[in-house]
Amino acid sequence: MFRRRKTSTPEHKRDFHGAAVPAPHNDMRTFFSLSQLVLSSGHLRPPPVQRHSKITYLEVEVLDAQSKKQICVVDKIPPSSTLLDVKHKFHKVCPQWSPSRVGLRLERNGPYLKDSINIKSLAASSIITLYFTDMGQQVSWTTVFLTEYIGPLLIYLLFYLRLSSIYDAKESARSLRHPVVHLACACHCLHYVRCLLETLFVHKISEGHTPLKNMIKGCAFYWGFTSWIAYYINHPLYTPPSFGNKQVTFAALVFLMCEAGNHFINVAVVHQNQSGKLTSFPSPSINPFTWLFTLVSCPNYTYEIGSWISFTVMTQTLPVGVFAFFMAIQMAQWARKKHQQYLKRCIACRWKKAAVIPFIL
Repeated sequence: MFRRRKTSTPEHKRDFHGAAVPAPHNDMRTFFSLSQLVLSSGHLRPPPVQRHSKITYLEVEVLDAQSKKQICVVDKIPPSSTLLDVKHKFHKVCPQWSPSRVGLRLERNGPYLKDSINIKSLAASSIITLYFTDMGQQVSWTTVFLTEYIGPLLIYLLFYLRLSSIYDAKESARSLRHPVVHLACACHCLHYVRCLLETLFVHKISEGHTPLKNMIKGCAFYWGFTSWIAYYINHPLYTPPSFGNKQVTFAALVFLMCEAGNHFINVAVVHQNQSGKLTSFPSPSINPFTWLFTLVSCPNYTYEIGSWISFTVMTQTLPVGVFAFFMAIQMAQWARKKHQQYLKRCIACRWKKAAVIPFIL
């Protein structure tokens, strides 16, 4: 019997003319594989179009405040720059003026602009006109405070030692010092040591500068009054207070309380500034020395005035009284200025607090 031979090639179908047509099996498999490849590769996305952002730079025209003549034009300033950045660019164009000596104002007689202000907030157009003033030789605020406080500390100790170049040696040897002289020296040194330590470790002093002449005026005030005060208290002919030890003891206790209160208030204000709570007046804490915040907005100045008034009562000398009077005037001015700043943040507290003296000022 004959068997039917199987061919190795795939079977073919024939069309109606009798021609052979290949089977669609391989074509279907190829189409299926291609579709799986497309599905597994995900959606086809066009490549991202790179867009170049266009930054509008600002120009600052710097004019002399006296003559109105143009000094230079600082260009290519990004809108995010601060006034301090402008000063550094100005220094590159005009090296004779360091950034600390540059004072810039929007108007000739207007206030000086702060270094932290954003330059974009000053721009009415792409060109900003600022007026330049040479502020003179500048010193940092830290240097100012340290110099003003170290001077009185050392000067008072020189008078306390009763040097022969200051007092008569024979009178100094004959007269015995009253205990209030030693107590006054301790209290005076305590006050300025506290100020020095708070300047270094408590207060967050800005990185700004002030003219050298301002530091000279401050040093002349503090150093001059300290010399006058120390000369009288440490003089061999100094007489103790009228009411004796009771007056001295009471005044010394008040002085120490005011010094402690001043320190705790400064620490509380620094902590509040670090926490960012600048929406209202400083608030008291569980520390009793901070409860004065409920009556005045600047109790640190209140305690400072109290310290010098008590020191006047303890020593009973005219120079200390005059110094306390001038200090009270200066503290009241600073307190009123800061009080107005607090009122802008908390209008509801307008009638609840005084600036420095409860119910009075």
